[in-house]
Amino acid sequence: MEGEPVLKLSVVIPAYGSELTLAELVRQLEVVLSAAPGVMGSYEIILVCDHSPDKTWDVIKQLAVTRPKVAGILLRMNAGQHNALMAGFARAAGDIVVTMDDDLQHSPDDIPKLLDKIAEGHDVVYARFKNRNHAAWKVAGSKFNNRIAAYLMKKPADLYLSPFRAFKSAICRDILTYSGPYVYVDGLILSFTRNIASVEVDHFERFAGTSRYGLKKSISLWLKMATSFSLVPLRLTSLLGIVVSGLGFLFAFLLILQKLTIDVMPAGWASLIVAVLVIGGVQLLALGVLGEYLGRVLLTINSRPQYVIGETIGTLTSTQDQKS
Repeated sequence: MEGEPVLKLSVVIPAYGSELTLAELVRQLEVVLSAAPGVMGSYEIILVCDHSPDKTWDVIKQLAVTRPKVAGILLRMNAGQHNALMAGFARAAGDIVVTMDDDLQHSPDDIPKLLDKIAEGHDVVYARFKNRNHAAWKVAGSKFNNRIAAYLMKKPADLYLSPFRAFKSAICRDILTYSGPYVYVDGLILSFTRNIASVEVDHFERFAGTSRYGLKKSISLWLKMATSFSLVPLRLTSLLGIVVSGLGFLFAFLLILQKLTIDVMPAGWASLIVAVLVIGGVQLLALGVLGEYLGRVLLTINSRPQYVIGETIGTLTSTQDQKS
């Protein structure tokens, strides 16, 4: 409303399995953001409970009741980390939006570093970790994901796509124009701006509990990136089909040549079966890739919601209750 002070910062945090960490996370955020230059207490913390099976929502409600700068959103069904972020973005009123994990592996003390880079004129700033306190398979998977993203989405090779990021409200509004059900926030960011910087920060041990972001969710996120923001998988499948077909025609020509020159045809049942299995596998692969794209198109046309809100608590500046 006209005359109201402009909110400086919105911190949006998807919460899942974090009943033991949220209270400490909010306490640290309050300490940092109350004194951070350029913020000085003008902030909000939006906690989005992604239908967590533990008492995460109960903790959020308690925090929102006792702290006026904390607001909570409960999703009626588990939507995934990036979809949960969209629910928070729809209600973020700050000039700058910061996203971070709920386990205190991202330190609130590093938020001023992100904000300083934004103040230099960048649209988006990512945190780049000096070290990674994750399992080896997660670190390797993250490196693989970044290399694939550099190829599929033309991401700068030296840019690490971290969930600890800050961006201007204009970028947040652009992200919210996406209405499809398969959300990949970093892909959307790269679609709207290349004025992106990064700052180096530490990555800490999880404050409490264990991570519930397993291999299945990591693969699902990778598929969102690969199929929602690029046609490269389809083109690679087409190229693979062309190569296999070319090999088939080449072998056919060689067999005809052999028949005409030495008039001997080997039995070759084993090689025949191998050829059939290879070609059949390529065909099934192609059908699978096509099916993935068609399935996503079908769900998008049918207006599958990104998330459904079951309950809210605290001061939420937006009146939007669900994203369809």
